[in-house]
Amino acid sequence: MVRSFTVLADTLNLSQAVRLLGSTRQTVRRHIAQIEEFLGAPMFEVDERRYKLTQRGEEALPEAREFLARGKVWIKGNTRSTGGLLRLSHETPNGWNFYQQQRPLTQIWDGESEMIKEAFSAWVQSEGRLEHENFQQIRPYVLVYRDSPSGWICIEVGQESFYTSWWGWENARSSIGRPLGNFPGGPEFEAMLDFPFREVQANGGVRLDEVVTQMPRNTAGGELIPLAYKRLLMASRFPDGSFALISAVDRSRHVTISGLDQDVMVGMPEDAIVGF
Repeated sequence: MVRSFTVLADTLNLSQAVRLLGSTRQTVRRHIAQIEEFLGAPMFEVDERRYKLTQRGEEALPEAREFLARGKVWIKGNTRSTGGLLRLSHETPNGWNFYQQQRPLTQIWDGESEMIKEAFSAWVQSEGRLEHENFQQIRPYVLVYRDSPSGWICIEVGQESFYTSWWGWENARSSIGRPLGNFPGGPEFEAMLDFPFREVQANGGVRLDEVVTQMPRNTAGGELIPLAYKRLLMASRFPDGSFALISAVDRSRHVTISGLDQDVMVGMPEDAIVGF
């Protein structure tokens, strides 16, 4: 039912939603009717077969997306709470692993990354506005995303960002305009990013995570190389007021993810660091 609601909300077209869901028109209509009954309000207005979200539908959509994102990782046993903060993990038969642990925001000040400290300070001083003059000094070090019906789209890659230093400027620049699922790392990488992205979108705040994984360097499909980094996600606004998500990433030399030890970073390149 929730998937029917979110897909129809994204497409606003019943035929397209049915095709994406692999369902039937009757089923999708029934799911929407059941949700409207449970919530006690209409989710859509329909005018000559054209769908439009009601105010209640717009209010329900972010929570519905968060519910689905959390359910995807929960049903696979890949999520747990550690000290009240979320830990995600994903392990594949081909040896690719991804571990993500949310960290207290106080670790921004206690941590090793001067760039992340400065990014947080710039976010506060700019009042969350992407084009604010107080944010421009840190902008070359971050990535910027926009939400879309196809998922999160990278619209800007900083030339001095960790992503650029890892993949190279040409490869990094080619990611602009692509959904996260088309990034190096593929759909599994997208799934692990979607939940924290949605959380920041919903609460309009910031989130600090520590990530340990393995990724090829400079080219997709190459040898998997160990990688650990801190990532600060920040809610921001474009000049038109629409939501922008900013990601500031820097290598971490210390692993504090529960269940992992420092040995996982053996082999991580020494130059994998932001030159801030």
